[in-house]
Amino acid sequence: MEFVKEFSTFLHEKGAIKFGDFTLSSGKKSSYYIDLRIVPSFPHQFRKMIKHLQNEISENIGLDNFDYLVSVPTSGLVIASALATETVKPLIYVRNKPKGYGTSKSIEGYFESGKKALMIDDVATTGGSVISALKSLKDAGIVITDAFVIVNRMEGADKALESEGVKMHDLTNILEITNSLHEQNLISDAVLNSVKKQIG
Repeated sequence: MEFVKEFSTFLHEKGAIKFGDFTLSSGKKSSYYIDLRIVPSFPHQFRKMIKHLQNEISENIGLDNFDYLVSVPTSGLVIASALATETVKPLIYVRNKPKGYGTSKSIEGYFESGKKALMIDDVATTGGSVISALKSLKDAGIVITDAFVIVNRMEGADKALESEGVKMHDLTNILEITNSLHEQNLISDAVLNSVKKQIG
């Protein structure tokens, strides 16, 4: 896959993927850290990623099969915003916690109950942030059957979402990324093995 090779090399060159010992936001220990917040700082690469995402959604789900794009702040929202512009789809987003002033809304943007939305996020680990957003969306009467992420860390997010009735799709996963870097001699056998061990 040409996209995976180019994307993996780009992430490695720009330090958007690092190998070592890290603690994730979930408190979980990890042998690598991936930060897609760097990607929008490189417009050509960001545009390629968005275009690739658009094509995959078009092929796997169909652009006519949902009414809105929805995301959660912060990095997923940057991706969803760019995608909304490309696909000319309305964008809404779920706050991590309702704002404590004004209308105290947990969902921002204009939407109608009973309509269908496609969830967009950057990296999926356990699926926790998406699942908490799903609750707010369900309460508002928004139907979600699919979620699309850029990178699947392969640590249970797809199963967790499946139990909520949502199918998870990804552009690539950590195994494809590390295999690609390993084939190009950019990472050692030991690093590849530590990632494989992590995903079990």
